[in-house]
Amino acid sequence: MLRRAVFLDRDGVINRALIRGGKPYPPRHLHELRILSGVREACRAMREAGYLLILATNQPDIARGAADLREVSRMHDHLRRYLPLDGVKVCPHDDADGCECRKPKPGLLLEAAREWAIDLAASYFIGDRWRDVEAAQRAGCRAVFIDYHYNERRPDLPFTAVRSLREAAELVLAAAPRVPTLWLEELLCG
Repeated sequence: MLRRAVFLDRDGVINRALIRGGKPYPPRHLHELRILSGVREACRAMREAGYLLILATNQPDIARGAADLREVSRMHDHLRRYLPLDGVKVCPHDDADGCECRKPKPGLLLEAAREWAIDLAASYFIGDRWRDVEAAQRAGCRAVFIDYHYNERRPDLPFTAVRSLREAAELVLAAAPRVPTLWLEELLCG
C-alpha cells in the first residue's frame, strides 16, 4: 500500500535562510540554524494526519567547499531530534556535477518514493524556490511555494503560493482525508 508524504525543503521552509542581496543562503554551522516559528506544530499536525515527512534539500556548498559535510549532518541530526521527520534526503552536488538528485531534477523525491513506498500523486512538496516547485512537478507531486519574493527566478505554474510552512500545512490538512479535527483546529486557531 502506498503512503502519502509531505516533502519539505530545508532553508527558508524549516529554518531561517540567510538573505544576502535578496537571495537565500543556508546556515553553515549548527549555531546559525534557527527553526522558523510554527514549524514544529505544522510538522506535528501533518505527521498526525498520516503524512510521512521527508526533508529534501540541495546543499551545493558541500561540493563548493563552503560547507562541511559533518556540520550539515549535525544540523540534520538536530532537526530530526526537534521535528517528527521520517527521513532526510540531501543532494551535496553543484549544477556542474550533473547528478540526478539536485533539484529541480526529481531524484531525491523518486528515491524517497521507492524507499518509503510513497504515492507521489497524493503527496506534496513545500519549498521556497523555483527548483523545489519544478522538482515537485517533475515527480508528480503537488507543489506548494512559500513566496518570500526573493530576487531570483520565479517558479512556473502550477503551484499554490503561501507565506509560511504553517499556511502550507493548513492547505495540506484542509485537503487531506481523515484529518484529526483536534489537530486541524489547533493549527488553524494557533
